[in-house]
Amino acid sequence: GEEHYNCISALHKSMRGSDENASLYWLARMLEGGEDPLYVARRLVRFASEDIGLADPLALTQAVAAYQGCHFIGMPECEVILAQCVVYFARAPKSIEVYRAYGNVKECLRMHKGPLPPVPLHLRNAPTKLMKNLGYGKGYKYNPMYKEPVEQDYLPEELKGTDFFKERET
Repeated sequence: GEEHYNCISALHKSMRGSDENASLYWLARMLEGGEDPLYVARRLVRFASEDIGLADPLALTQAVAAYQGCHFIGMPECEVILAQCVVYFARAPKSIEVYRAYGNVKECLRMHKGPLPPVPLHLRNAPTKLMKNLGYGKGYKYNPMYKEPVEQDYLPEELKGTDFFKERET
């Protein structure tokens, strides 16, 4: 019932708050109460990107490994895998930078009036002669061929200068 959602909420909030003891407690409450360990593991995968993000990019690897470990061996052996992941997440630095930036991109798309801007010609693939003649790919600079990053626009003209990582005004 509702306690399922209450416990997963308490687990998330305890990890967000960097409380490793409470995180382990809520994990154990769920597992010892019969919760599917793969459900918990899936929630940890989401948590790794949503709450830890780029502050510790290895968190996502930890979560996916925990999910796979739980899938391979099941309960009760996988409980320690989940416990390790939960403690890792509680101790990890947190960042919602990517989560917010992606939200800003979605808002930009939802608020756009009219047709979405076309992909700039220089970013389009040109697998045919006709496409090349139409200017597809013309002027594109392949970064790996340069010692330094190249100056090149990657957003449509209408979005030039947009920074989705900056706080959006509400």
